[in-house]
Amino acid sequence: MRGDGGWTLPYWHDDIGTHFDKVMKQADTFLLGRKTWQIHSVFETMKDPFAAAMNKMNKIVVTKTLKNADAWRNSTRINKNVVPEIRTLKKKKGKNILSDGSSELMHTLIKHGLVNEFHLHVYPLVLGKGKRLFPKDTRVNLKLVASKALPTGVTYMEYVLVKRRLPHL
Repeated sequence: MRGDGGWTLPYWHDDIGTHFDKVMKQADTFLLGRKTWQIHSVFETMKDPFAAAMNKMNKIVVTKTLKNADAWRNSTRINKNVVPEIRTLKKKKGKNILSDGSSELMHTLIKHGLVNEFHLHVYPLVLGKGKRLFPKDTRVNLKLVASKALPTGVTYMEYVLVKRRLPHL
């Protein structure tokens, strides 16, 4: 475990699990960058309800380096034409597509308007380092549709993307 690992544990509240459960039940695909996919692939050998739900879902890993996605069941990979491949994936019938972490992938998706919603848990802690959620120099218009402050200080927020209209000239 890295030096800052486990920092979320003191802030756990059952409502966090409820939010994860709700969002996961509305999805059938998990889209991840390589590093996050490799970290999450530990669920492959775990024996709890959350791991079972994760293992059941379709997983898509965006990677230029992995030769295959065999380390985690129900996984496939995208290794080129990422934006067109994700656009095609979004057009398919099915439930929502989730993503977690994967900052480089998220920046690409956000820049190309491929993210519709953000479900965020904001913790009352500053680690002094980390990656940006939103890409630099990219405007993203959001509308808050739900929020809840938890007793542990964590705030849950749900935003939807607002398509910006240009003013009439």
